[in-house]
Amino acid sequence: MRLLLVAAAALVNGNGAVLLAQRPQGKSLAGLWEFPGGKIESGENPEAALCRELAEELGLDVDPKDLKPLTFASHAYADFHLLMPLWIAQRWQGEPVGQEGQQLAWVQPEDLNRYPMPEADIPLVSTLRDHLEQSRLS
Repeated sequence: MRLLLVAAAALVNGNGAVLLAQRPQGKSLAGLWEFPGGKIESGENPEAALCRELAEELGLDVDPKDLKPLTFASHAYADFHLLMPLWIAQRWQGEPVGQEGQQLAWVQPEDLNRYPMPEADIPLVSTLRDHLEQSRLS
């Protein structure tokens, strides 16, 4: 089974909402909501790949030093195994716009479970919510 390396970001705005992107029609898992990001290309480090993907998919300029590692997903799909580190970013330049026609939604952490997600993303939600709740309390 091939290993697919993907980098993803939980972009958190000043109101504490998290940005989700809906997978567009024509792609695998179309219609599901996910944390923005994408494939890590050969020779690319994960942070550089994530910043490139956020620029390509959302039109955002994110400095790698503003990415804070949070957790990762390791999930076996039918024809590949996904390994996906998740970073939190609270700083970026620009306003997110779906550059590939994907819908975007700013979602409060307690409402993330209302958005259907790919299997690999689901376990990330509770870790993200716990982290954001602790950050709010401190």
